[in-house]
Amino acid sequence: MDILFFVFAGATGVAAALASIAIWAPRPTRVRVLAVTITALFIPIVYMQLIEMLSKPKPMSFEWYQRDAEKAVLLGISLDEGESIYLWLRLAGSVEPRYYVIPWNLKLAERLEDAVDDAVRQNSTIVVKNPFYRRSFEEWGDLNVEIFPPPLPPQKRPPLPPRIFNPREGSV
Repeated sequence: MDILFFVFAGATGVAAALASIAIWAPRPTRVRVLAVTITALFIPIVYMQLIEMLSKPKPMSFEWYQRDAEKAVLLGISLDEGESIYLWLRLAGSVEPRYYVIPWNLKLAERLEDAVDDAVRQNSTIVVKNPFYRRSFEEWGDLNVEIFPPPLPPQKRPPLPPRIFNPREGSV
């Protein structure tokens, strides 16, 4: 099940708990009605915000669950010159791509662009080693980017030479 469901359920539970505390507290009726109204408005707002966050790139420094990933396949980049670098990464052991953003760094942008050009030319895969390792912004240009050629297709065995019957030999 998706983590979005659990985040939404947790936010709804917290809102319901706060509303029940406000309802059962010895307060005037209008304050209790206001607490229920605020809770009723809070739940759809949380849901809309969680759905909206799904399409936004996550800053690479905010990755906590997968921060120990040793490598990731670079699926694509988008450069917003002077602003940021957007990366599509497929982490090891995962099928789903993830969308990340990092601050602009000219050295890293040039290195990534060269790696993508080389990989397209060679029909290869780009692998980023330790993508979430904590670095200062000046060191981002030293990101470990490697290009791996595609695997070779299975080779056919050479055909066996034809066997010709020799009547002078005793075996076939």
